[in-house]
Amino acid sequence: MAKNTVVIICEKPSVAKEYAKCLGIKAEGKNEGYIEGDSVEIGEHCVITWTVGHLVTLSYPEAYGEEFKKWSLETLPFLPEEYKYEVISSVSKQFGIVKKLYHRADIGKIMYAGDSGREGLYIQMLVRMVAGVKSGVDEKVVWIDSQTKEEILKGIRTAKPVSAYDNLKDAAYMRAIEDYVIGINFSRVLTIKYGDAIRNPDKKKSGAIAVGRVMTCVLGMIVSREREIANFKESLYYGIKAHAFDKDLNWKPSEEQKKSPLMYNDTGFKDKKDAEALKSVLDKDKSLTIKSVEVKEKKESAPLLFNLAELQFWCTKKYHISPDETLAVAQSLYEKKVTTYPRTDARVLTTAMAKEINKNLAGLSAGDIHDDVAAGILKNAAGLESYLVKSKYVDDSKVTDHYAIIPTGQQASLTDLEEKVYTDIVERFLSIFLPAAVYEEGKLLAIHSSGELFTGSAKTLKSPGYLKILSGKTSDEDEDVKAGDNPFHKLKNGDKSPAEFEICERKTEPPKRYTSGSMILAMENAGKLVEDEELREQIKSCGIGTSATRAGIIAKLADKNYISINKKTQILKPTEDGEKIYDIVNETIPSLLKPDMTASWEKGLSGIENGNVKYSVYLDKINEYVTNVVEKVKKQEGFKGGPKTTQNRKGVEIAVNCPLCREGVVVKNSFKGKTVYGCSKYKETGCAFALWATDIKGVNLTDNQALSLINHGHTGIIRGFKKKDGSGTFDAVLRMKPTGKLEFDFDFQDKKKP
Repeated sequence: MAKNTVVIICEKPSVAKEYAKCLGIKAEGKNEGYIEGDSVEIGEHCVITWTVGHLVTLSYPEAYGEEFKKWSLETLPFLPEEYKYEVISSVSKQFGIVKKLYHRADIGKIMYAGDSGREGLYIQMLVRMVAGVKSGVDEKVVWIDSQTKEEILKGIRTAKPVSAYDNLKDAAYMRAIEDYVIGINFSRVLTIKYGDAIRNPDKKKSGAIAVGRVMTCVLGMIVSREREIANFKESLYYGIKAHAFDKDLNWKPSEEQKKSPLMYNDTGFKDKKDAEALKSVLDKDKSLTIKSVEVKEKKESAPLLFNLAELQFWCTKKYHISPDETLAVAQSLYEKKVTTYPRTDARVLTTAMAKEINKNLAGLSAGDIHDDVAAGILKNAAGLESYLVKSKYVDDSKVTDHYAIIPTGQQASLTDLEEKVYTDIVERFLSIFLPAAVYEEGKLLAIHSSGELFTGSAKTLKSPGYLKILSGKTSDEDEDVKAGDNPFHKLKNGDKSPAEFEICERKTEPPKRYTSGSMILAMENAGKLVEDEELREQIKSCGIGTSATRAGIIAKLADKNYISINKKTQILKPTEDGEKIYDIVNETIPSLLKPDMTASWEKGLSGIENGNVKYSVYLDKINEYVTNVVEKVKKQEGFKGGPKTTQNRKGVEIAVNCPLCREGVVVKNSFKGKTVYGCSKYKETGCAFALWATDIKGVNLTDNQALSLINHGHTGIIRGFKKKDGSGTFDAVLRMKPTGKLEFDFDFQDKKKP
């Protein structure tokens, strides 16, 4: 065997083969679990091996003693002084191969070339810790942004010592320990205390309650949104619209009018009769005169580049695919060398990358997608670096591990979906080199003889700029934005026009449910769902989870049947179990449901990574938090259950009006072990409203489903109703007639009535 052999450990076999190819290694014989040979590129003898996901994991509590195998309050909180790790049995063979290679006599250097991120480094550092490394071995970390030959060779030649990643390694270990102690302690204490609350009627055992640092917070966001929708009451209000100057104009109340108790909001009245009274005044003079008019030019530059969260949101909205699917596509594009590293939070490039951007553009100019655009951009190659460095698209301070997702310029055979996503990435990339779109925005203020004011606007596209290329964002998709001259250019102060006035009935809208894509954005922005792209960048802080884990969190909630995901729309809704888990956590550990709390933990992990927070100090704080919570829950009496406002002798008052009499409020009560929602005024008015929510063909309605019936007259799809003949179950939407009677609706999916 050669002396001073280099071991390179990759994230999986396919990547190892790519490294071998790029290093020009011709394998010496057939070896199981690794590739060995001389590298013509770096002039060294190399052994390339791999992990297959995690090879090592934190040990289960029973590894610390038999007493921890049984779930009991006496063994909680469980906070080991020293954590134990073990090899995962299903991949122990590959671990043995790696360990043997590490200790081979000829090995002089080990290069950790796993996934270039916190979690990827964690996987390799666990192997390093458990396998052990010989004294005197040179250890380095390879960090790459793409899997092109050039980038792989560059990564090997510029590899840094393992010690350069000590802070990142500590943050990775701390993240795993934090999730471990929170998951084990809180899941156990809540299951022991409140497992009966989610017991399956067909099973004797209590249900397990699975909670997690990030998972439960996301569940909380989904349940909270669903309850906002269930409790939403539609409100009507009435504005005034005028048609004049060939444009629809909206009434603009004065500051004094806005303060009037007659107003619902800044644009309309509470009662239609008040709007009609104003219209009668306006109809006495059916004309308007321009008080002021202006047209201003506005430039809009291309949006920032894709990071993983933006790409997942984009693909959910455009192709209705899940974040998990988007990540799989992005990973495949990366492995096919056509795009850079996908698990990135950055939406900008580094100064160093700006200096090499011509290579990416040159590759695209020789490809099949917008090659003419890339070639046109390259005509000004000498000025590209200077332009980028001064632009918003380059900012070293906003790049931690990796810069934004961009095309490498290389070509490969792609599937249909890969081609679509790749095209989006190419277009987003090329758009940053194109001119800004130029709009003309016109604003008009007109006055009626009574003094009432009306406003109007007109936006036209003067020059498309980057919009010529950016798929999914064109002037043709916006009916209010047309190309050409702004019509307000023809108007001037004092111009008069006939006017027709009409009352506009408007209604409030309930909040939208999260989609898997919008949830990814909300997680990135610490619970804030911000649709505006530029604003997202301005308020961006430490989010919930990481780019590498967010999609998996959503998938995990679905796997545990805490949420459902509509495959066509990607809309997220809580299940009955999910709502019960939420109620239990809300009564016991409400901080676990708060996005700001979860985001603060992520900020703490970032502090360790940046060297601003000590590992030991952070661990002490986590241990203290877990201890306090567990001891508090152990002392609590029991789960009261469900959303509520005030408790009294009549039961729990729910904050909705009785759907029959509209005089009382709905009260939740228990009668002979069954839950019933009735009218609080039944004794005074004789109102007969009663919604029996227990055992409706084997299904017990959740509070959320009951509220949806009361407020909207129907639930969403409920699964698991038992057929009358006992032959199985069926799914249906439950509807409530005006009389309060319930009926099943099967038309939602053309399903035959059982």
